[in-house]
Amino acid sequence: MKEVMMFMQPACPHCKKALSLMEEIRLGEPRYKDVAVKQIDETKDPDFAGKFDYYYVPTFFVGDEKLHEGVPSKEAVEKVFAAALA
Repeated sequence: MKEVMMFMQPACPHCKKALSLMEEIRLGEPRYKDVAVKQIDETKDPDFAGKFDYYYVPTFFVGDEKLHEGVPSKEAVEKVFAAALA
């Protein structure tokens, strides 16, 4: 399984939506239950976040590849989970 990183900010409504979508997807698809998502709060760890090429949150990386940036959708989060298992 590949590492998933989610860059986010605690007050971001789109980040909250992404977290909710992740939970919904895990409940509906048992194969995604074990996909671990490392949440990086860019306000608490700006030096680490600054090493990655993105502008909007939430942003998902699987390994070194950016798979989604900005307003999340169920399809986008499912794509991230599928890539983690590939």
